[in-house]
Amino acid sequence: MYLLLRKFLESKMEIDSRTLDEVCSYFLPVKTKRNEILLHYNQVSKHYYFINKGSIRLFTSTEEGLEISRYFAFEGSFVTALPSFIDQQPAEEFLQTIERSELLRIRRADFYLLVNTLPGFTKIYTEILELGFIVAQKRIYGFQGFDAMQKVRWLIKNQPQILVRVSNKLAASYLGISPSTLSRIKAKL
Repeated sequence: MYLLLRKFLESKMEIDSRTLDEVCSYFLPVKTKRNEILLHYNQVSKHYYFINKGSIRLFTSTEEGLEISRYFAFEGSFVTALPSFIDQQPAEEFLQTIERSELLRIRRADFYLLVNTLPGFTKIYTEILELGFIVAQKRIYGFQGFDAMQKVRWLIKNQPQILVRVSNKLAASYLGISPSTLSRIKAKL
């Protein structure tokens, strides 16, 4: 269960076997069902998740009940409702598995203990923050002024796994288009 996490950590920092074992000991395995909510809207985020198998999405919901997907994470990546995790205020989004998933969960206190005591883990945290910022910025600026076809082409170029792993309904909610529009565009490509 820890092999992918171990490989990830070894690829990001110099770490001896004993320290690697200690870091991994902070992560607890969690098996989830498809569409399981890990964090509800207005709940405070207390955990960071590393995805061994499966996928997770961050989404919000409008007053009319329309779901808007904000982010998707897949194997070999970390995910949480980051603003809530950092400032310990209620989340303005949901965290949900979209497939049966095998996760490794670390408590917030343990996560920051590693950040504060292991320079290599601090580097990983910085990379997570930077990657999240870059993806969000690319999506925001990439979508400004784009029509539906341009949005799908952008997704193919920048995040193709979404179109392969995620339902048209969820992918369309990420792109800000209807599922039927997404289906028509995919048929043309």
